[in-house]
Amino acid sequence: MSIQDQKQEEAAVLEVVKGVHDAWNKADPDLFVAEYLEEATATLPGSFMKSREEIRGAMAFLFNGPLKGTRASEKVLSVRFLNDETAVVITETGVLIPGESEAPPERTAYANWILAKRDGKWGVGAYGNSPSVGPGQQ
Repeated sequence: MSIQDQKQEEAAVLEVVKGVHDAWNKADPDLFVAEYLEEATATLPGSFMKSREEIRGAMAFLFNGPLKGTRASEKVLSVRFLNDETAVVITETGVLIPGESEAPPERTAYANWILAKRDGKWGVGAYGNSPSVGPGQQ
């Protein structure tokens, strides 16, 4: 892959990640999973979702409950390609409550995004995150 091709692919991958965060900021569970593959998985502390539909259902519940009115911050830490059809993106993601411009450590996580290219289009195949601070750390 040429450097120009890699830059284009990286931009396309990051657009997918940005789209998911933009959907969070609109509290739209359907838009949130629009870029997820049907068999996508999501692993978060205490939960494992094994399909796009399960992820959509969880986000619908969260956007109408514990995450109502929140926004997601995003900082890309790493993008790498395992091959021409698989990318790994690492982000630092924060949950912002109304009025915040930066999430505190206890609402910040490191996220792993695994994207696959299918029929020329990138989609999220797996997502997982871990708190950015361990128990008792600040």
